[in-house]
Amino acid sequence: MDRIGVDLGGTKIEIVALDGEGRELLRRRTATPRDDYPGTVRAVAELVQRAEGELGRHCTVGVGTPGAVSARTGRMKNCNSTWLNGQALRQDLEAALKREVMIANDANCFALSEATDGAGAGAEVVFGVILGTGVGGGIVVHGRALDGANAIAGEWGHNALPFPHASELPGPACYCGRHGCIETWLSGPGLALDHRLVTRRDMAPPDIAAAAAAGDGECRATLERYAGRLARALAQIINILDPQVIVLGGGLSGLDCLYEAVPRLWLPYVFSDHVDTRLVRNVHGDSSGVRGAARLWG
Repeated sequence: MDRIGVDLGGTKIEIVALDGEGRELLRRRTATPRDDYPGTVRAVAELVQRAEGELGRHCTVGVGTPGAVSARTGRMKNCNSTWLNGQALRQDLEAALKREVMIANDANCFALSEATDGAGAGAEVVFGVILGTGVGGGIVVHGRALDGANAIAGEWGHNALPFPHASELPGPACYCGRHGCIETWLSGPGLALDHRLVTRRDMAPPDIAAAAAAGDGECRATLERYAGRLARALAQIINILDPQVIVLGGGLSGLDCLYEAVPRLWLPYVFSDHVDTRLVRNVHGDSSGVRGAARLWG
């Protein structure tokens, strides 16, 4: 049966339809009705219905969201698209589409996509990392995305940055109410903030990367600090999960320097005499999350 995946983001909603072999049949997107929960449900349902009209058949539907479904309440939690929090999204989509709908965290969908036919294909354990406006993570074991007892498996972004230097304490304030979360250091805004605090130059991450490549010493130092923090954060993942592959996604996964620097820098923090874990760039780019959502049905 053909599968539809939905990537429910804060600014856009994207869908893709895949056939049984994983080939893309169509792709569509629309703007997300921000701060409008009923409008968001309608927008997802209308995208699915229009796609099925073009295909001429019903499909399974999987949805990747910027949060998780609470096992206790069945309602959304931990969404940075805050108008989704506390809502019965799965039930409301099922009512609108008149069928069962699968929902998973968008980082889990990313990891599942890359573990199935992407950069982590063939690996037993894959950790998928989102480095973008926020920082997320997903775990896939033997081809299956893990949710966990609290539906937060892989959510490393709201752990504290490990092995902190004295100058990194207490760390930037995080929207979760704590200080020094990994997300505050490794997100795009976190990288820009670190650069501004150290250099007093207000630059976006792509501009920092371009200037570093052109020989700007301050920008190069910012990326070196970033790589060191990413190395420490991923070393903790390796110590706990020991994945064969770590796949980077999100806008900052395009920083070429990370793939050489981070595996070199994580060595002192990993509890092993050697590290065979591979750090790799994603294969499917921005499409990975929506492709993974389509694959939630197996």
